[in-house]
Amino acid sequence: MDTQPQQATGNELAREVIAGALEAGLTLATAESLTAGLIAATLAEVPGASAVLQGGVVSYSSEVKASVLSVDRDLLKSVGSVDGEVARQMAVGVRACCLSDVAVSATGVAGPDSHDGKTVGTVFLGFAHPDGSGYAEYHFQGDRARIRGEATSAALTLLISTIRSVATQVDGAM
Repeated sequence: MDTQPQQATGNELAREVIAGALEAGLTLATAESLTAGLIAATLAEVPGASAVLQGGVVSYSSEVKASVLSVDRDLLKSVGSVDGEVARQMAVGVRACCLSDVAVSATGVAGPDSHDGKTVGTVFLGFAHPDGSGYAEYHFQGDRARIRGEATSAALTLLISTIRSVATQVDGAM
């Protein structure tokens, strides 16, 4: 008998994100670099996602990060695209661009080679909501597909906690 707790799949997490956003009356957006749209696509697989998913931006290039998502060009020049502050600014930018309540972003190194001085598996996820923004750093193991999948699951988990936090703040303000 397997006594290990079962880790939620991306689809289960996406269902939880969509249900939580619907219940809280919040809209969502994504800004994705290394995941190249996997987060938004996973959310869109859930029936009813269109009620809360405003849109997303795939921003592989630093130029798109700067021109579309308003990531500071000097920051991109000094630290590169794989950075926590870049991820935070991506989330803030896509929240504004897509007119959403909550946003998540992903930037990192899926491999096979390191990038911007960061090792393969280094991932930064950003989040933004009406009362603030931030980022988290992760280090995943595996091949390119596994790292991108793990980053997507981590982003969905981050969205769940962000939605809960925002919903609690709204409920507490009433």
